[in-house]
Amino acid sequence: MPLPKRRVGVIGTFVWDVIYGRDARSVPIEEWGGISYALAGLDAALSDDWEIVPLIKVGSDLAMRAQTFFRSLRRAAPDAALVEVEAPNQRVELHYHTEDRRSEFLSGGVPGWSWAGLKPLLDLAHVDALYVNFLSGWELDLPTMRLLRQHFRGPIYCDLHMKVMAVQPDGLRTPEPLPNVAEWCGCFDLLQVNEDEMAMMAPDPMALSATALAAGVSCLVVTLAKRGAVYFAAPGFDRLDNLPRRTGLSTSPRGGTGALGPVRTALVPAEHARVPDGAGDPTGCGDVWGATYFSRLIAGDRLGEALSAAHRAAARNVEHRGATGLANFLRGELSLR
Repeated sequence: MPLPKRRVGVIGTFVWDVIYGRDARSVPIEEWGGISYALAGLDAALSDDWEIVPLIKVGSDLAMRAQTFFRSLRRAAPDAALVEVEAPNQRVELHYHTEDRRSEFLSGGVPGWSWAGLKPLLDLAHVDALYVNFLSGWELDLPTMRLLRQHFRGPIYCDLHMKVMAVQPDGLRTPEPLPNVAEWCGCFDLLQVNEDEMAMMAPDPMALSATALAAGVSCLVVTLAKRGAVYFAAPGFDRLDNLPRRTGLSTSPRGGTGALGPVRTALVPAEHARVPDGAGDPTGCGDVWGATYFSRLIAGDRLGEALSAAHRAAARNVEHRGATGLANFLRGELSLR
C-alpha cells in the first residue's frame, strides 16, 4: 500500500493579466498571472511524494476558469479546490517599458483571509509545508500571519512581492515601505524578495539579512534578475532538516538551528535563457524561481542544489509564453504555448 502523499499548502491570488508591450504585436495578451506561475513551478519541481493544496480565494467571475487551471496540474491534490467568493476577481494590466521594467494597474476585490476563515480550512487541509506569495498584497495581514506562524508546525516560505506595493486610486501599483519589518520576518522560515522590494524594507541586503535572521528567518534570498541571487543563511542551515522541531503553540522566533557560527552568504549567478535578449517573456520568473527553490528544499535538497534548480527553472520560464502549459514546459515536455 503506497504511503500517503505529503502536502504543500499555497496561499496567494489568481490574477487575470492583460499584458501590453511584451510582444511586437499591437494587440494585448490576456492570460493567467499571479499565483498561476508559482503553481506551475511547484507542479514541475515537486517530487512524486508531494501534492498541492490551494488555500486560495477566487472571484466568482473567473472561478470556473481558475478551477480548470488548478485541476490541470499533475500534482493537484484530488480532494482540494479553490474557494469561490462573491467578488470580482483581481485583474492586472501590465505595461512593459523594458524587459525588466513594467507598470501595473490592479482592479478587482477578492478579500484576504481572516484567521477565523483560514484556520478551519488549514485544519482540514492537513498540509506539511506552506508556500505564501503576496500577489495582491492583502492575502494576510500581520495579526493573521502571526497566528498562522504560531499554530502551524511545518516550514513556511514567503515571497513578499506585493506586500511592499500600494494601490493608487487609478489602480497603479507603487512602491511603499513595509512597516513592522522584523515582525513580518518573524513569521517565516524562508524569505524571498527582489532588489526593489528589499529597498522598501532596509537600506541594503546586509541590513535586511541582519533583521530577518535575528527575527527567525533561516534563509533570506534577494533575487537580482539576470545577475542571479544572493542568499544569507543562518548558522547551521543547509537544508530543511536543520530547522528545529516545533511542538505545540509557539510564539517565539524559530530560525536557524541554534548553532553558533558565521552567517553564510554568496552570490549565485543566474542561468541564461536560450533566447535572444528581448525575445523572452520575463513574466512570472520570480514566482517560478521561488516555487522551484522551495519545492526542492522540501524534497530534501541542500541549499545550493535548490538554488541551482531555481535558476534553471527561471531561465526556462523566460522561454515560454504565459502560465498555461508552463508546468509541462518546465519539466521538459511538449507545450502548446
